[in-house]
Amino acid sequence: MSNALKEANETSYWLDLLHDTNYINQKMHHDINNDINEIISLLVSIVKSSKK
Repeated sequence: MSNALKEANETSYWLDLLHDTNYINQKMHHDINNDINEIISLLVSIVKSSKK
């Protein structure tokens, strides 16, 4: 799960880069960014609970 979290964070980085270079529009960025943030939150929770 830690690897999945790292990949999700990298995906978020690339998504921001795509938006900053106008490759994707604001709406698309917003929609996808919401999804990736939910995934990151879930993965953070899983990683934290698995370390206990």
